[in-house]
Amino acid sequence: MADSFTGDRIILKDLGFYGYHGVFAEEERLGQRFFIDLEIGLDLSMPARTDRLSTGTSYGDVYDVVKQTFEGERTKLLEALGQNIVDALFMAFPTVDWVIIRIRKPEAPIAMVRGEAAVELHRQRNSP
Repeated sequence: MADSFTGDRIILKDLGFYGYHGVFAEEERLGQRFFIDLEIGLDLSMPARTDRLSTGTSYGDVYDVVKQTFEGERTKLLEALGQNIVDALFMAFPTVDWVIIRIRKPEAPIAMVRGEAAVELHRQRNSP
């Protein structure tokens, strides 16, 4: 499966958001910080050859989809939030073949002095 996640990719790291996702009432009421690392696999040969944004995928547009999805439906689990973002990216960008998303929660309600809780999803576009 790892071989499927090779080739060209767009990478966005440390995207910071404030949100209300989580299982506990305090998380829903007070919210907390989340950080997202994202890799999307797609063929970048055309924009590389033409140097024209119109032949590629805008990082700004990718960010907008992530932000809109993050701020949309509240989820209890990071896994569900990640899947919602993956689904939105596949819907918005038909040329995306795969997505790797890591969602980090530095203030997770567990007794840790330093560190963060995180999930990472690896998803491929479903073949027809």
